[in-house]
Amino acid sequence: MNQHYHTIIIGAGVAGMTAALYLKRAGKKVLVIEKEAPGGQITRTSKIENYPGFISIEGPELAFTMYEQLTNLEVEFAYSEVTSIKGMTPYQVITDKEIYTSDYIILALGRKPRKLNVKNEEKLTGKGISWCAVCDGPLYKNKRVAVIGGGRSALEETIYLSKLCKEVTLIHRRDDFRADNELIDNVNRIENIQIITNAEVVEFKEKDGILDKIILTSKKQPILEVDGCFEFIGQEPSTSFLKETLNVDQEGYIEVDQEYQTSLSHVYACGDCLKKDLYQIINACSEGAIVANTILKQ
Repeated sequence: MNQHYHTIIIGAGVAGMTAALYLKRAGKKVLVIEKEAPGGQITRTSKIENYPGFISIEGPELAFTMYEQLTNLEVEFAYSEVTSIKGMTPYQVITDKEIYTSDYIILALGRKPRKLNVKNEEKLTGKGISWCAVCDGPLYKNKRVAVIGGGRSALEETIYLSKLCKEVTLIHRRDDFRADNELIDNVNRIENIQIITNAEVVEFKEKDGILDKIILTSKKQPILEVDGCFEFIGQEPSTSFLKETLNVDQEGYIEVDQEYQTSLSHVYACGDCLKKDLYQIINACSEGAIVANTILKQ
């Protein structure tokens, strides 16, 4: 028999976990469905220094603290992937393992790392190519790695990897970086960081099934020998399974009204699956709280 919930939250990032906290404290039966580890993007972040209340905290540590707070409240978690949403209130939430029903749904799907889509990228995923320095950085202790990207995340993870690796090469397709000057200066001061600008990746080369070289458009250094590569070239919403179900824009971001309700009644969205100017922990938490409060008023 299918289990019925007042609200099902799809995604256990900071927005989803905040919504679960507010709903559970109000006495509602809540289920959080997550296909990976609770915490979302922050589990891939080495250090957080802009979240009020913490001078500095590791991303996975903050994620675990939020998760522990929910488990102490006995919030239910299901670890599976949602494949579709069907019906109207009550909705059916269909996963790869189970079917659940609920009166309300909160979509806190977050975003996933964008890929370069160049030769051998898929083949070498997990075999030298990664999108998580915190997860995989220790595998390359005292080795040579590359970081691809020019935004804040790329620079922060470059600094993190420089503490583990023998040499880190930061590759950016433009000449200027999209980050604050202090962060850029910090990168420039670290001796084992090399920077290659105005260069793009053409191809990944392998040796014995493992990443061995990166082919670049750079005339000064067209071939870069590495043991590992980390890509930080932006994010895209994890909403592909919803495109036939509710309204999303051309980039896949979910369209909502002023109360964060989607084009479906009793279905709300919050967090990084929404198009906005600021993608930060603090506003994701705020959106989760607002959505939960909106539901509780009904």
